[in-house]
Amino acid sequence: MAVGLTGLPVLHPVPGLRLGTASAGIKKPGRRDIVLIEMPPEAHCAAVFTRNAFCAAPVLVAKRHLAASTPRYLLINTGNANAGTGEQGLRDAVACCEATAAVAGVSAAEVLPFSTGVIGEPLPAGKVTAALPAAFADLNAGNWVAAAHGIMTTDTVAKGASRQLEINGHRVTITGIAKGAGMIRPDMATMLSFIATDAAVEPGLLQRCLQAAVEVSFNAITIDGDTSTNDACVLIATGRSGLPLLVSEQDPAYVAFALAVSDVCTALAQAVVRDGEGATKFMTVEIENGADAEECRQVAYAIAHSPLVKTAFFASDPNWGRILAAVGRAGVAGLDVGRINIYLDEVCIVQGGGRAPAYQESFGQAVMEREEITVRVQLGRGACAARVWTCDFSYDYVRINAEYRT
Repeated sequence: MAVGLTGLPVLHPVPGLRLGTASAGIKKPGRRDIVLIEMPPEAHCAAVFTRNAFCAAPVLVAKRHLAASTPRYLLINTGNANAGTGEQGLRDAVACCEATAAVAGVSAAEVLPFSTGVIGEPLPAGKVTAALPAAFADLNAGNWVAAAHGIMTTDTVAKGASRQLEINGHRVTITGIAKGAGMIRPDMATMLSFIATDAAVEPGLLQRCLQAAVEVSFNAITIDGDTSTNDACVLIATGRSGLPLLVSEQDPAYVAFALAVSDVCTALAQAVVRDGEGATKFMTVEIENGADAEECRQVAYAIAHSPLVKTAFFASDPNWGRILAAVGRAGVAGLDVGRINIYLDEVCIVQGGGRAPAYQESFGQAVMEREEITVRVQLGRGACAARVWTCDFSYDYVRINAEYRT
């Protein structure tokens, strides 16, 4: 069961945006595995993609189309990643865009494809295109919940977040959905995330807004350290709120908007971790007093990626030596272990590089029994900090991934 997730919040419709779902039967008959997102002609679109060298065919096609045109449609399929499929995969991704364009009356370059699922299997493009008329017929501004379910793979719950705020007398809406539960260390975004707003934002500024939000949200999570071949995060601005076009990062209206976008991204990113495959614990890793932000992130990920740390948390075992060892092997040059303090929530377990004098095993045990735990490390080297969210490794993580293709 996802840690601390009880269901989708209210997902406010975004004026100008419509979503539709359909069943193509890609992996499971009858499952709604196609999602179509339609945006108005005046909308702007920003996106970030995986840095995995084996990026999937839809990633390559989406990048190409985004550079050539202003998108009107996003086409998402689950059940097949169309990754590791060579030239045929590229042809299949383009064919799906062309079929979407033919129904919509737009150019193929105005369609961005996204896929998620099993790697290395040919995309059944015929099934995808056959389902398009049903997806178009289903287009509706209120279909966010259906779309959140439609992009799931091994997720146990649908993931969404929505915010409404007043900016200069105009109500602005920001709503997003995400999918992802395994093969998560984004290195740009999450497995798949689609966020829309009715604010009007200059295209370059919209791209910078997304990149900044991703850096402190999706790029601050990890489940297993594996960067997917298909990661993508998209931010759409329909411009229908009535708020004048945002063009400057110094504009207080933009600052308020960007904070809300970051808030939505953080909520979605945390939901991905909370639903990590087999997760029973939600862990926040905070590194303080580093010489720079990069070394703080280095230490944070050394802890968050450690199988020994993650399995200890699953067992509720306050084996703090595993955390200490992870800090020591993070590769920080000139690290003075005698200045390091480590906390589990409010309990100091390591002080000055050794066991804290007041620490008792029962104190650590009480913290480890909790579902949500913060590991805080003070490096004693400077004023910089970093935060990463992760989860534990349970028996179910192995089972889910062992049975993924069966």
